Amino acid sequence: MKKFFTASLVLFFSSFLFSQTTSKYNVEIVRDSFGVPHIFGKTDADCAYGLIYAECEDDFNTVQWGLLAAKGMLGRTLGIDGARIDYAVQLMRIEKTINEHYEKDVSPQFKKLLEAAADAGNLYAKQHPDKVLAKKALPVRPQDFIGGYMLAMALMTGVDGALGSVVNGTAPEVSFTDKGRGSNAMAMNSKITADGNVYLDVNSHQPLEGPLSWYEAHVCSEEGWNMYGSTFHGGITIFHGVNENLGWAHTTNGFDAIDVFQLQPDPKKKNHYLIDGVSNKLETGHAKLAVNLAKHPDKKKFILTIGKKIWWSKYGATVVNKKGMFAVRLASNMTIKAPEQWYQMDKAKNYTEFRHALDMQGIVNQNITYADKNDTIFFISNGAFPKRDEAYDWTTTVPGNTSKTLWTEFFPESSIPQVLNPECGYVFNANNTCFRSTCANSNPLCTKNIATMCMDTTCGFGLQRALLRLQQYQWRTGKIICHR
Repeated sequence: MKKFFTASLVLFFSSFLFSQTTSKYNVEIVRDSFGVPHIFGKTDADCAYGLIYAECEDDFNTVQWGLLAAKGMLGRTLGIDGARIDYAVQLMRIEKTINEHYEKDVSPQFKKLLEAAADAGNLYAKQHPDKVLAKKALPVRPQDFIGGYMLAMALMTGVDGALGSVVNGTAPEVSFTDKGRGSNAMAMNSKITADGNVYLDVNSHQPLEGPLSWYEAHVCSEEGWNMYGSTFHGGITIFHGVNENLGWAHTTNGFDAIDVFQLQPDPKKKNHYLIDGVSNKLETGHAKLAVNLAKHPDKKKFILTIGKKIWWSKYGATVVNKKGMFAVRLASNMTIKAPEQWYQMDKAKNYTEFRHALDMQGIVNQNITYADKNDTIFFISNGAFPKRDEAYDWTTTVPGNTSKTLWTEFFPESSIPQVLNPECGYVFNANNTCFRSTCANSNPLCTKNIATMCMDTTCGFGLQRALLRLQQYQWRTGKIICHR
């Protein structure tokens, strides 16, 4: 068996210790010399409780921003900018989707983690009422954390640009030509390493502040959840990092994940549209937006509540403007499985269990670069890739008057571009195309049916950057320790 190495982890525990035993939870939070929380619990739910409590201790404002955004109440704190996000959350029916799928799509085991996370958030808010940004957002519900994941996935997919375009009436060509933000990952096994060990580089780049900034933590339960890495503020799982058996990194894949459709109005019926000649009524609702108009956040809040009309069609979130009816369709608001998939990935003990977690397809975008102690390395352009009719041009606005464009299925994980244990012994990604993720003779083939899956966002630049890091990176050894 090959040894599995990551960047070294040395725990210098400080004197600070949070310990709590209640009728429901038994958890300790021990911080190392860098302030990183190491959370020890008897159960996985104990660790979820401790993780959220630690996040609240370190940055309660950012945790609240995420929860307020998930509830469609961010305008109460951030004013007009927050209200724009609230409008998008309500337009995409995030809360409705959660309510419809929560009982059947979330396992009893994972519900315990969500409930524990909510209990931790509510306890911290009760203990620190002066730090609460919006009292009407309390109490925190288990479902609120799922809403945060759904919104984060939608934003990483690019929904803000797509929705903004239809709201502004530009009905644009949908373009995902992000030039890359520097994220990179690579894995190497014994076929290339001089010492015969497996190495994994986790180097995703996120903002330094705000809801999408990284939060570093380690959870360790007696039920086998032993994961060190990073999550978002308000996240109840580790998003990427390592456990004692395996690890993975995420990088951005710029595939065409969002489609904009122009609906054909029914000339005989107001607020109706035609699909295959059959009239369908637009579902109509009102977004309730509470906007803080105070010019300074430290001043007394001046909340103005306004209503804005929202529509929904069979294609998804719909906007009616001077040019007509336009709908935005994406996978991010069709599934609530992302947080539980990350939890299953956290707990995976080997490649087989890890791949089983990927089959959930709850994480609808983000590449995965993987390595484990069994000398396995793996890359996949992970995501929910729609099965689209090739007769249409999906790089621009698509006609929404035919069932041929109303995609409902996704490619299975087994057919998505991926590389497993290439002969050259390495895989990498630096936000570049998935068709250049390893040595030339082992790269995934760009076949016709997956040509739109991996749009090359950085061309050769990603390859050059990854190879440079291979030359410069000073590897050190270490291991995850699940005791203190």
